Amino acid sequence: MTKETIKKIFEMLEKMYPDPKTELHYETPFQLTIAVIMSAQTTDKQVNKVTDKLFQKVSGPADVLKLWLPKLMSAINSVNFFRNKANNIFKLAHVLVDADFQKNILAEKNLDAQKMWKKYGYVLPTTIDWLTELPGIGIKTAKVIGHVLWDLPVIAVDTHVHRVTNRLGIVTTKTPEETSDILEKKVPEEYKTFAHHALILFGRYHCTAQKPKCETCPLSSMCRYFKGLK
Repeated sequence: MTKETIKKIFEMLEKMYPDPKTELHYETPFQLTIAVIMSAQTTDKQVNKVTDKLFQKVSGPADVLKLWLPKLMSAINSVNFFRNKANNIFKLAHVLVDADFQKNILAEKNLDAQKMWKKYGYVLPTTIDWLTELPGIGIKTAKVIGHVLWDLPVIAVDTHVHRVTNRLGIVTTKTPEETSDILEKKVPEEYKTFAHHALILFGRYHCTAQKPKCETCPLSSMCRYFKGLK
């Protein structure tokens, strides 16, 4: 697929989703982090059902430690792999309340980190590499957090993004990790902070796994999958 066609696709997606955002509910950076960790192999809708109650008690990492692990497990037991996720969230909270860890992040003198410290009393790492060193945070989770909180020009790839970009023909890949690496090279710079959520929404509500709405899709003329149906 040519650069011009890829740009046209994102121009059209921008018209469809002028202000795409995550559908996970959160108010603080730590709440977002918990929600993203919990969303692995679980729908955002189900995560929101759980966090709408959990976040009445949990705002920052210290709140998780007060809640204690058994109660945390009980609170999130309706999401897939809740035991593993609860353990990781609890370990993460321990790391984030550590004074030396916080000093190391603030020593980087990142303006966003300093603002977070003043507002919330804790700081999350502001780089993908550092985020992935934390419990429960893999590369996809780190990219979502970095993208949402810091507007980092990275593209996290879930099943929706992987499916959509392969169907369109932007990539030809077998794994989400492979897709992510290629998208970050192919997506025009001006759309890198927009692409992740726009592609998710397009895949979630339009280019669905079953019965995609090809006949009414504004991208059909550029889509490899649609051309193959003819």
